[in-house]
Amino acid sequence: MQASVNWVDNVHFRATSGTGHDVDLDGPPESGGENLGCRPMEMLLMGLGGCASYDVVTILRKSRNEISACEVQVTAERVDAVPAVFESIHLHFTVSGHNLDEKKVSRAVGLSADKYCSASIMLGKAGVKITHDFTVLAA
Repeated sequence: MQASVNWVDNVHFRATSGTGHDVDLDGPPESGGENLGCRPMEMLLMGLGGCASYDVVTILRKSRNEISACEVQVTAERVDAVPAVFESIHLHFTVSGHNLDEKKVSRAVGLSADKYCSASIMLGKAGVKITHDFTVLAA
């Protein structure tokens, strides 16, 4: 796996994944940014949410659940110091589908958190308190 990050201007950067996808990164206006992309720490949260969602959807589909939607809201708190690392992160999944079994959704979220989500496990080992919960909705 690889990526490259190139400086565009001021505090605006363009990141390119090893598979050829581009993402713009920029800082806040108070640091010279122009809001031309997401903040790098936001990218970490989005990556975590994507990794965990991939697991939840894959696990539920393999157990033959009829899911129609899966959304995760990721919220984080950072320490009030430099570096402003994440202190805690919470992932709230909203899973929709037909006849969804709440126990299976709970199992999928738990397996992602404890076994499969590389991003979540890595951040947890670095001392970030990571919590998960979920809501099940009928489609």
